[in-house]
Amino acid sequence: MDDTGTLTLRPLTARSIVLSTLLGHHPPQLPARALVRVGALFGTAEGTIRVALTRMVAAGDLEQSGGTYRLTDRLLARQARQDDSRAPRTRRWGGDWEIAIVTSDRREAAERAALRQAMAALRLAELREGTWMRPANLVHPRPDVAAEQCGWFTGAPEGDPAELAARLWDLDGWARQARLLGAALDAAEEPAERFTVAAAALRHLLADPVLPARLLPKNWPGAALRRRYDAFERDFRAWLPRYAGGG
Repeated sequence: MDDTGTLTLRPLTARSIVLSTLLGHHPPQLPARALVRVGALFGTAEGTIRVALTRMVAAGDLEQSGGTYRLTDRLLARQARQDDSRAPRTRRWGGDWEIAIVTSDRREAAERAALRQAMAALRLAELREGTWMRPANLVHPRPDVAAEQCGWFTGAPEGDPAELAARLWDLDGWARQARLLGAALDAAEEPAERFTVAAAALRHLLADPVLPARLLPKNWPGAALRRRYDAFERDFRAWLPRYAGGG
């Protein structure tokens, strides 16, 4: 979304086309000819897609077996996070918050980056340097990097928890973008346009804090955006075998 409130979508590169297709496909493997035909929807030449496939294998993003390409374990973890963003596992919230405080005295830059990435995946927000928190309404195992670098506590704010949530997350900004993406998905007609909007919607769902309802602004659009993305994926799953298998 730009400064005028208009939805802006970045064009998909050949790598993005391949990656988005495989991340949205279960199981995450397809023959090269299918990926080439998806690329054709965007006007991307066959040679460009095949070069991207070769580079992605070399970078460790994909594994090749015969003419079929599949995601590597690292990207399978990303697919799992995306799947979870569409159907997050929640539990009844009693008002407690989970709090993580960095306890490691010295950390390399790579360790700090790994922790920040892990906290984003856990949907925790940083109150101040080294202090992360969120309402304890999600069911999510903690990765080793989060357990090793932090001490974990359960507590509750003395003030209004909704005000704290609004400080930790830009809820109004997320909601505006979600509504724009939902409207764009409804309006998109061409497969390439729907694919591009859906990829952006899925990225946006990864940033949904998935807060308890009483901490959210009214008419929160998270569930509506998930329904629209699910409708796109059902159509895509039905369309892909017919389109990619022909010719």
